[in-house]
Amino acid sequence: MYSANAPFKVFSGTASRYMAEEICRDLGVELGQMKVDHFADGEFEVVFEETIRGCEVYLVQSTFPSSDNLMELLLMIDAAKRASAAQVVAVMPYFGWARQDRKDKPRVSIAAKLVADLLTAAGADRIITMDLHAGQIQGFFNIPLDHLYASCVFIPYIQQLNLENLCLASPDAGGAKRVNSYAKYLGVPYVLCHKQRAKANVVAQMTIIGDVQDKNVIIIDDMVDTAGTITKAANLMIEKGARSVRAIATHAIMSDPASQRVTDSALSEIIFTNSIPYRGDCEKVTILSVAHLFADTIRRVHANESISSQYLIK
Repeated sequence: MYSANAPFKVFSGTASRYMAEEICRDLGVELGQMKVDHFADGEFEVVFEETIRGCEVYLVQSTFPSSDNLMELLLMIDAAKRASAAQVVAVMPYFGWARQDRKDKPRVSIAAKLVADLLTAAGADRIITMDLHAGQIQGFFNIPLDHLYASCVFIPYIQQLNLENLCLASPDAGGAKRVNSYAKYLGVPYVLCHKQRAKANVVAQMTIIGDVQDKNVIIIDDMVDTAGTITKAANLMIEKGARSVRAIATHAIMSDPASQRVTDSALSEIIFTNSIPYRGDCEKVTILSVAHLFADTIRRVHANESISSQYLIK
């Protein structure tokens, strides 16, 4: 049985070691020893190199492409359960496959639900993640899920910019709730972008609903993939008379040719968290660390304290 007095240990998957090391520095603990052995055919196995019997185990791994990162996390969870860990918590700064959260056309998979089932079947007792693409994904789990918000780091950054005539924007109707929460907290107006897609990752047409004339605009989104939407919105806003346009997004997927699109666009800056490591080359990109947010959440979970009390907005 799990006890709140059980010791806790933090381990990292291959893709998120940079994040796990920051988290451990904040917590003042050593990163646990674990290795991943690869076979010639592409298979791999996870081995914990220290005892975790009776421990509360936190496994840090984002599941951005490739799918090896998801498989590695599943094997980490399975290995921890088989090594008699008291509780296994999957710490996923970025929850991949989240854009497939509903059946929006016939004969299509709902990958977010499948991933939730896989994590549960592997033996995860709890999930800690941040800025899910769709909040209802929390309902796909039958285990506790702590949903964190990058607004804890973004709002102080916006405030220190000290921009006059600030206006927030959502790049699509789906982000209206998010941008409304930011605008209400900061006491500024916001506008919406209405887009029509020709196909996935391709925007055919975009319209701005609201006035951006003489405004310093900040577009707020949960992720940027190919940067087609966000750069098109920025260029359109400058055409409509905006003084400047910045963008804030939690997850820097930044698939090619995203970095070049941002460089060539009217965006003066684009700000991400380090939930996904940004490996591109773009001078307009600023990265803010969320390691402290996850470290503080781990402290609170371990001590059975409130998680929501650290939120600025939801």
